[in-house]
Amino acid sequence: MADYDRRQSGGGYNNRKRRFRDDDEFDRRPQRRRYDAPLPVRIRKQLLGLAESPLRRWHEEVQSIAHVVADNYEDQELRTNFLDLVPQMVIEQPLKTPFVAAVVLVINSLKPDVLDELLARVATATEEKVKVGEWRDVKLYLKFLACLQSCLEGDGLFPLLEVLFSRAVDLQTASSDDTIGTELVKIILLTIPYIMATAPTQWQQKAAELMDKTDVIASEPHALQVLIDPYHPELGTDSPTANMSLIGLLQKQLQNEAINGWELSCLPRPWQMPLEEIEQQEKLDNAQKHTLPGISIPERVITGPRPLFPEIYFSVYLNQDIESVPPVSSIASSLIRDALLDTINILDFNRNATARFLIDVDCYFAPGTFIKRATPFDRLRDIEGDRSTWKPEDVAVDAVFSQLFALPTPEHKLVYYHSVLTESCKIAPAAVAPSLGRAIRYSYQNIHRLDLELSYRFLDWFTHHLSNFGFMWKWIEWVEDVNFPDMHPCKAFIIGALDKEIRLSFAQRIKGTLPEPYQVLIGPEKEQDTPEFKFNDDHTPFAEEGKELAALLKRKAPDEEIQPVIDRIHSAALDQSIDPLVSSTDVFMTAVCWVGSKSLSHVLACIERTKDRLLDAGAASEAARAQIITAVMAYWSAHPGVAISIVEKLLNYSIVTPGAVIDWALVSDRAGPYGQALSKAWVFELVLNTVVKVTGRLRQVVSSGMNEGAEEEVAAMRELFKGMEDALLSWAQGTKDQIMDPVVSDGGEDLVKRWGERWLRVFRRRSAIEEAFLLEQKAAAAASS
Repeated sequence: MADYDRRQSGGGYNNRKRRFRDDDEFDRRPQRRRYDAPLPVRIRKQLLGLAESPLRRWHEEVQSIAHVVADNYEDQELRTNFLDLVPQMVIEQPLKTPFVAAVVLVINSLKPDVLDELLARVATATEEKVKVGEWRDVKLYLKFLACLQSCLEGDGLFPLLEVLFSRAVDLQTASSDDTIGTELVKIILLTIPYIMATAPTQWQQKAAELMDKTDVIASEPHALQVLIDPYHPELGTDSPTANMSLIGLLQKQLQNEAINGWELSCLPRPWQMPLEEIEQQEKLDNAQKHTLPGISIPERVITGPRPLFPEIYFSVYLNQDIESVPPVSSIASSLIRDALLDTINILDFNRNATARFLIDVDCYFAPGTFIKRATPFDRLRDIEGDRSTWKPEDVAVDAVFSQLFALPTPEHKLVYYHSVLTESCKIAPAAVAPSLGRAIRYSYQNIHRLDLELSYRFLDWFTHHLSNFGFMWKWIEWVEDVNFPDMHPCKAFIIGALDKEIRLSFAQRIKGTLPEPYQVLIGPEKEQDTPEFKFNDDHTPFAEEGKELAALLKRKAPDEEIQPVIDRIHSAALDQSIDPLVSSTDVFMTAVCWVGSKSLSHVLACIERTKDRLLDAGAASEAARAQIITAVMAYWSAHPGVAISIVEKLLNYSIVTPGAVIDWALVSDRAGPYGQALSKAWVFELVLNTVVKVTGRLRQVVSSGMNEGAEEEVAAMRELFKGMEDALLSWAQGTKDQIMDPVVSDGGEDLVKRWGERWLRVFRRRSAIEEAFLLEQKAAAAASS
């Protein structure tokens, strides 16, 4: 304002006020040229934004797009864009399928020729996907065709579903372990509701006949179901998901819907116009019907690129006082979950778009399916009558957790699902954060009966998520658990979580986020970025040689200068009647760790320079191989994450073997006495990473078709799993020598046995999956020859 005043009184120049350019005949500022997007671009934008805003009415959006397309269908570019975009949206944005179908149905009432072209494209695409085993895409195309059932001649989609069922029966008859057959039944059961939503009374008989057939397969538990149950309850207790096979639930839910006249109250029906649009509704009801082009299903169907496993319905909001997600008795639980999972797994290239779809989930289902967004959980009690209490945020979070906790593995890397939850929390923190808090509490309270691999995944996500939000959590809720023994599942989780947090930050910062009782869990050694070099203490055996080796390594001395120091260690060790190779390996590897302690790249460079000597030491004896791992773990004992990274590099260089890592962690007591190693999250991480490395290498060799070396890889993998089985079985059965120690016997023995059982289940499953993979590869090779 001061600048303005000075400008008015400055020396009489231009000393008059100009208000709103009253004295100008026109605005001299350059005008921005108006740009009207071409019609095809506008239609594309409207179609892609369909149903995204709760402020726009469905029927108005649908009719607006349909009329423009029908009126301008002679425009070649618009026609091509539309015919390309519709099938693409069906695959990439599954939540919008009913709305896209509604646009097509209205177009059919205005210009029926469009539908012939579109059906031909979709039928061809479906047939191609069947041939290559892309079963999710097949399901999504059938879902779209199901929404168009009202404009199809004859029985519409039902004959195709009958053919799919006959293939499922053939596969199940050939092998009870077959998974393609159960996948086909799942596709059939997920398609039926969308057909029934178009005209419930017309297709009741056909649906009932088809469901009578699917009941035979859907009601029978799959042989692999026990292996992939997310819970591993203690002996004598039942798993919360014992009877929650997805196709079994679907079958029961659809039978309930049939009894209730196919209400399907959660599904949107954008093709049903409001009363004021009665003329348009009449056109839809009397629109031309079309023959569905033939879609051939080969006699022999294949699994496809994604391995298929039976699915179990998992929820982190089970057994709440008030339902905040659809109960498993409702078809809504399966239909909403299915659409969300397809969206999550298809849009893995854009976590922001995925998160936005999750937040907006209530836009894509019938009005009244969900309560208002961000309604506090405590307020659900105040909702009266038959109104829904389902929270859209809970349903979205539940869907992501079902993937985080999917066994044997989810479709994408776990970090993708981490990022989706992070983005969702950033987009709508007030709505999503409380839902996540309840999911965390449920998982923590059930940590003792969750599958051990899932417990580790939960720990990994929990710490990663906190790192994105200032490491803040209400630790005070779990403060009493700090007094449990370290082997108690809750205490083990807390210790593992704090260790991971320190990896993602630093000890002093993490201590600042914790209540007083937790402080003892972060010792002073964790606050040191670089551990002490034990040979700086003159009382340590071989201290002089240790310091000398460290100095030689630091100045990158040649091997000729290092060997005399090693010889001195051998000589002194023999004098003391201890293993000379183990002694020299310990001193040398500890020196390597100290010299490379500045960063991972430093230690890798140091290992690279000394690789030949370490390879010779590792090849000389099992004890020396074990000592290499012991030296790394001992030096980095306060920061096991760094130690694990170094051991993985040693595995890459073949300095240590996978068997040596397993023996070190599970057979000896080097990772912790009396079975304590089994409760340590970092030990599980070390073993799991080693197994994944071995099985990944095996799959790479077998899939490439290389016969040379494949048998050796298979034999090595089987030997590794056998070694693990023997070691873990003795812990699980309580026959391990260390478990007999009096320190463990006063109550700790049961904990050790329970940890052994949980470990055993994880790696038996891993072994079974790899054996199944080898059988599939063998069968595929036989079929191709």
